[in-house]
Amino acid sequence: MQTAFLAGTLIALIAGSVGYFMVLRRQSFAGHTLANVGFAGAAGAVLIGWSPVVGLLIFCIAAAVGIGLLGGRSERTHVKGVAIGTIQTFALSLGLLFVHLSSSSNAAFVYSILFGAVLGISDRDVVIIALTTVVTLAGLMAIARPLLFASIDPDVALARGVPVLLLDNAFLVLLAFAVAQAVQIVGVLLIFALLVTPAAIAQQITAHPGIAVSLSVFLALLFTWTGLAIAYFTPYPVGFFISTLAFGTYALVRFKQNSGVRSQESE
Repeated sequence: MQTAFLAGTLIALIAGSVGYFMVLRRQSFAGHTLANVGFAGAAGAVLIGWSPVVGLLIFCIAAAVGIGLLGGRSERTHVKGVAIGTIQTFALSLGLLFVHLSSSSNAAFVYSILFGAVLGISDRDVVIIALTTVVTLAGLMAIARPLLFASIDPDVALARGVPVLLLDNAFLVLLAFAVAQAVQIVGVLLIFALLVTPAAIAQQITAHPGIAVSLSVFLALLFTWTGLAIAYFTPYPVGFFISTLAFGTYALVRFKQNSGVRSQESE
């Protein structure tokens, strides 16, 4: 549990901060695709005897670079969407092949990648996660201001000399780092619980970027810590509690906002 809390804290820091920009840039589909690619990477790493974290990182980064190269300019949304879908399909087929080539004893591993297994993270994996956290947060802080400008209005940013395409590709790599880590807690199928929901809640509450990022990180930490604490006393998976807490909070925020809008209209 100590290792799980440490790893969960580091992963929540990445997911909350990177997730804000992912939601702002409307790249949730890219995040989901990178999660599927990470599944193939983890399965391939286990097949050859490597740590699944290494496979997650290598495949996610390679996919991020591929999306950037195939997608081209950020405003070409159709081309980028096709590139993302193509890479996702190829990654899923690779994952299927790696699972087929693996022994039947790896069935539990496949389940953990799909739905998360933070309690199975080793001390060596924590070291990798810590290094990844430092690199991701440092990279995000370095490009945060121009990235925010390019995310809100890419055309004006490009006219002002901001390297929009370079920022797009750099952020995709940072997103790959975040996805590779978040998969270990909530799995491929529940990746939105940490990457999307805290950021979506934060953007519903405030429009100030600094406050929204801080709130997104806080919520990711809160969901992770609370989910781990509840799972400690129950036989049920951590990912279920984290996803349920995230969904319940998002639904509550939206309900309160809709109620406020209705009351203002009635007045």
